[in-house]
Formats: sequence, structure tokens, C-alpha cells
Amino acid sequence: MPVTNQPKKQSTDSGIEINDLYCVPLPMTERPGTFPFTRGIHPTMYRDKLWTMRQYAGFSTAEESNKRYHYLLKQGTMGLSVAFDLPTQIGYDSDHPMAEGEVGKVGVAIDSLEDMEVLLKDIPLEEISTSMTINATAYILLALYIALAKKNGYDLKKISGTIQNDILKEYAARGTYIYPPKASMRLITDIFDYCSKEVPNWNTISVSGYHIREAGSDAVQELAFTLANGKAYLESALARGLDINVFAKRISFFFNAHNNLFEEVAKFRAARTMWAEITRSLGATDARAQMLRFHTQTGGSTLTAQQPMNNISRVTLQALSAVLGGTQSLHTNGYDEALSLPTEQAAAIALRTQQVIAYESGVTQTVDPLGGSYFVEALTEKIKDAARKYINTIDAMGGAVAAIEQGYIQEQIAQRAYEYQMAIESGDKIIVGVNKFVTKEEPVKNVFRVDDSIRELQSKKLGKLRSERNQELVNKALSDLHEAVQAEKNIMPYVIDAVTVYCTLGEIADTLRRVYGEYKG
Repeated sequence: MPVTNQPKKQSTDSGIEINDLYCVPLPMTERPGTFPFTRGIHPTMYRDKLWTMRQYAGFSTAEESNKRYHYLLKQGTMGLSVAFDLPTQIGYDSDHPMAEGEVGKVGVAIDSLEDMEVLLKDIPLEEISTSMTINATAYILLALYIALAKKNGYDLKKISGTIQNDILKEYAARGTYIYPPKASMRLITDIFDYCSKEVPNWNTISVSGYHIREAGSDAVQELAFTLANGKAYLESALARGLDINVFAKRISFFFNAHNNLFEEVAKFRAARTMWAEITRSLGATDARAQMLRFHTQTGGSTLTAQQPMNNISRVTLQALSAVLGGTQSLHTNGYDEALSLPTEQAAAIALRTQQVIAYESGVTQTVDPLGGSYFVEALTEKIKDAARKYINTIDAMGGAVAAIEQGYIQEQIAQRAYEYQMAIESGDKIIVGVNKFVTKEEPVKNVFRVDDSIRELQSKKLGKLRSERNQELVNKALSDLHEAVQAEKNIMPYVIDAVTVYCTLGEIADTLRRVYGEYKG
């Protein structure tokens, strides 16, 4: 009997057959998988392959985080998403005075290749993609990952993952920057250039609207400011002489999902169209370089400490909007994250939420199931128009870097955040369990706390590492890196050399501080 490649037929529970796509007759240019990709970047979307289910995790030490990763993989997670503590994010070793009180608290502490070896122990890097939420020190964490892959004999052409590496939103919305904007932009283009040749399956930047939304923007602002930042990265790489048809394929995006289901779906659809238009206008001719691929995380700022179990419903609604909007990857928050880091139970329920949507809801059986809805199509167009107005204003100011330096983006986010909070306090905006349907509650007992002794533990490990490593090799690697930065060479090979001989994250970050200085916002 001949083997056929016919896709498996889909049907409802009542046996009604479901087509892969529903629409009035459309020209090929308006179908999923074709420019401008409004209805999705793949012709059949989730009928052939589900989104990657990730759970953002990292806390305390590398040992403890490694245990959580193995737990999540056993529960069905398809990829890792690593959270780093604040000292790691802003380039301080755990024993630095500025790290006191923060080691291991909001993510895992990574000081050297030794920690990375433990963090990813027994995880097959060629099979599991790893997303790392890291920005100012993204070049160091990527170097650590590459050095570990080399040490373990993995083919760099086969490892895959993402570094967030989006420094512009740090200046505008989050604050974990180190170096001035122009120096930071150079580091980003160094990574673009290096990875396009050496680690071709690595996503070299995840342009993040998530933190813009968490800072208080609305959906339109999240879209507009994120795409404006993405455009700035394209222009910076083009000025460096890089090929947009190569580096743009490895740019991904990171969006937030809030509670207004239809607005969120329309935002995701609008994002694909607008990015396709932006990349084409800057010279991209390869369809893959025009596609907006994105990861979604449910809205952290929407979670409430009051009646925390209600957050399961909020997260479900938000995750559903991401799937209906065509996300490529998804993280669902734990119901207890307004109180602490998620417990294992909360993390498991969050993952199960994705799995129920994927395997029980039926929304994956057809492409862009809300496409053609009068409401959704109208919202998509209106969101595009409103976002374009912001981008035109930013372009007139000289682009995203100039708009951030002039405080425009920060002011717009702050104003919208103020208006939203005033609506909650006046009762015009209802938050269930907070300003309406309030009940008397017992304090939540099962919360996850990271012990302050983690800093002492990490400091002892660092002292031992420094006493045992070859200091002569360390000094040479840091000297070579310093010279490469001053000479404006691509620093990635030098950073990889430095982490390989166990230079610490803080030593490498300080080497660049001596050349670039620190940015004072």
C-alpha cells in the first residue's frame, strides 16, 4: 500500500469535519503563511505542530533550578525558559556589595561557567531549546551557553534557543541596563554577526513588549513601542553592513497577553502585518526574514494577591488569546506569583492549562479561527492604525533610541499607567476580588521563599573557583577582551574565550564598564 502524506482529518466531538482554514475566497497573498502573515506564519499552524510550551523558571542556586527544569520536562514542557537573578542581569558577581539581598531571589544566580555546567546538567542541548531572559549581560550568558555546548561536544549548528537581548526596552520600561545605548547597540550587532555564522539556529534577540506592558502601557503602545525598537535593531545591523535576509530570520518577539481576549488576538494579528511591512521597507525579500515569530507570557501585572485562585481563570483567558492569535511559544504564570515565586503545584497547573487548551479545546484544529470575524478584523485594522501613529511620531524624533533619550516613550507609558490605576480606584475598571466581589480571606500559607543564605553559598563557591583556576589564563583573557572592545572588534569570540577559562560574569562586565562606562538614566 503506498504511503501518503495526507494530513489527518480533523473533526468536532460530534463528528463534523473541520477545514484547515475558513475564509471567503482569498488571493494567495492574504492566506496564512504568505506576506503579510496576518492570519499566521505557517499555512496550517497548529494542525501540524503545536506551539512550544515553556515555563519560566529559575531561582536560588544552579542546583535547585536544575531540579525544577527536570521536573518541568517530566511534566511535558517542550523547552526551557531561564530566569536570572538581578545581580546576574546587571553584571555583578554574587559576592559584590551591590548583590546583597538579591542573590537567587528573582531568578538563578550565575557567576561562571561552573554554575552554567550545573544549571544545565543532564539536559540535551541539541534536543531542548533554551530561552534566556537576559539583556545587559546577554553576551556573557550566550557565551557561557556556547562554551558549555562546546565542552560537552555539541554541534553549535544544532543548538537552538533565544536570548532576550533587548536593551532598548530596559531604558524605557524596566531598568536593568549597564552601558550607554550606543555601546549596548554595538554589543547586540556583535551577537547578530557572530551567531549568523557560528550558531545559525539561535534567535539572537527577542524584542520584548512584555515589560513595556508590565510597566503600564496599553495594548497599542505595547505593539507600537516594541516594533519601533525592533526597527531600530534592524537599522543598527544594516548600518553595520549585515544582510537583513540573514539576521532578520533570527529576530523573535516577546509579547504580553492580558485579559481583553479580542483586543489581544487583534494585537497579535496586527503585529505580524506591521512587522512584515517594516522588514520589506528596509529591504527584506526572503519571506522568513519578514515573518514575526513571537513568544507570549501571560500578564504578570494582572495577577492579584487577593483571591489568588482567580488567577487560574485569568491565565487561561490570556493563554487562549495567545493561541488564537498564533503564538509560536507560550509561558503561563502560576496563580501564586503575586505572592512569591511559583510553587511546584502552581507551575504544574500553569503547564496543564496550556495542555488543556492544546488537546481539549479544539482551537488548534483550524488556522486563525477568529479570522473573518467582523469585530476581530475591525480591531486588527484599528490597532494597526493607532500603532502606526506612535511609530510615525518616533520616526520623526529620529527613531527609538532618540525617543527613549528624550523620554517620550517613558512618558507615554507612565501616563497610561496612571490613567489605568485611576480607573481601578474610581471603580470604572473592575478587578474581581480587588475592587468588587471582595471577600474576607485567610493569609496564603504555601508560598515559596528563597533563603538569604544563598549569597553566602555562592560567595564561597566563587572564592574556591578563584583560588583553583589558572589566573594567568584569566588575566590574559580579560586583557584580550579589553583590547578587542577598544579596537571595536566583534567581542563574542573573546568573551567565549574568557568564560572558558572561568572568568566570572562580574569580571567580564567590569572589563566593558572600564571602556564604556555606565549609563545614568
